[in-house]
Amino acid sequence: MRYWLVIPAAGTGQRFGDALPKQYVSLNDRSVIEWALAPFVSDTRCAGIAVALAVEDRWWSRIAGRLPAVTVVTGGGERSESVRNALAALSRRAKAEDWVLVHDAARPCLSAEDRDRLISQASKNKVGGVLASPAVDTLKRADASGTVEETVDRSGLWRAQTPQMFRYGRLCEALDRAFASKRFPTDEAQAMEWLGDRPVLVEGSPNNIKITRAEDLVLASALLTARSSS
Repeated sequence: MRYWLVIPAAGTGQRFGDALPKQYVSLNDRSVIEWALAPFVSDTRCAGIAVALAVEDRWWSRIAGRLPAVTVVTGGGERSESVRNALAALSRRAKAEDWVLVHDAARPCLSAEDRDRLISQASKNKVGGVLASPAVDTLKRADASGTVEETVDRSGLWRAQTPQMFRYGRLCEALDRAFASKRFPTDEAQAMEWLGDRPVLVEGSPNNIKITRAEDLVLASALLTARSSS
């Protein structure tokens, strides 16, 4: 099988608290986004990559020479719009039944094992699937003031990760219908759910973290260092 990869990377990372978008921050010997791309660049099943960048992006050119041929497009104001723009850039090459994986630019710790597990299990489901990890912490619901309202039963709850894997044509349809209804999904699975589709959850490592705050870089660095020395 083969698949296409889409990376939405138009975010400014306001929670990260740095003038440099988090996907370009240095992590060990590469930028965060280079680590995010690495499991796919090394995979011969990946037929092509489309990355959606912010209009004002001035950092991609600094790393582009270290990467293989990547289709670059302008992203949108919402993550889902960036994903759709990247999908559109693949329209002349990707077929409706082809698989497409969408991965966060700020997830640098995806392992090849998790990548392969998602591809293996999601490809057996007609809809596709989502890499995720079961919720293990006690969950609280709070009111507007931050006071606990209740403890939420965590059984059956999962933390969605990326990559998320769906058929190219169906994902395009899901996003187009969402936009037509003026809805912007927070991930691709939600757009599919709005069509009535039910993706499979594929358990992945909790180490597949997303860089959200500066302290996450310390953990990501430790995880990558441990992996390279094992």
